[in-house]
Amino acid sequence: MLIENKGIKTDTFHIPPFDLNVGEIVVLYLFNGQHFYETEMFLKDVFIGKKKDENVVIHKKLTFVEHFIEPKIRRFFYPVTVGEYLKKNADLKSPYASKIYEIEWINEKTKVNTLTGNPRRLLSLYAALSKTKNIVFDVVGQDPKGAEETYELVKEVVNKGGAAILLDCFEDMKNDCTKYVELQWN
Repeated sequence: MLIENKGIKTDTFHIPPFDLNVGEIVVLYLFNGQHFYETEMFLKDVFIGKKKDENVVIHKKLTFVEHFIEPKIRRFFYPVTVGEYLKKNADLKSPYASKIYEIEWINEKTKVNTLTGNPRRLLSLYAALSKTKNIVFDVVGQDPKGAEETYELVKEVVNKGGAAILLDCFEDMKNDCTKYVELQWN
């Protein structure tokens, strides 16, 4: 067991109890709306161990698949390249570190800020998976096809001994996960 959640309760919502074990994907459905980002960041912090919650026991920390954000000044004068991003954020010995190059038009010198939502998200995902197989992720900024591709990739990793929590605002993956948990409003 990686995470044991006995039920997270705040002033505005409640997450029912669930466990996360190796080989499982838990989809946490947070609904869509203005609350999504704040709720997602709160739960991410709990599941990666950054924020303590008395009802959550973390036996093994998860890694959140961060979104790429580049400072404006850097973007104009010296944009981050895919190669530079991977050197800084990935374990270059892992096969996942070079998987982004399977997209034929992406190379080490491609500027990350020129990548659209799907390949940009895959870059972050590959970097995270090069270091760990236990993740918390979302599919924000991806189109439906890209979100499906990301989910399928995570399923492959989970089937090989990983574990994942998807923080989602759509019900698309409801019938394609190990456990489906829905946020409940107070």
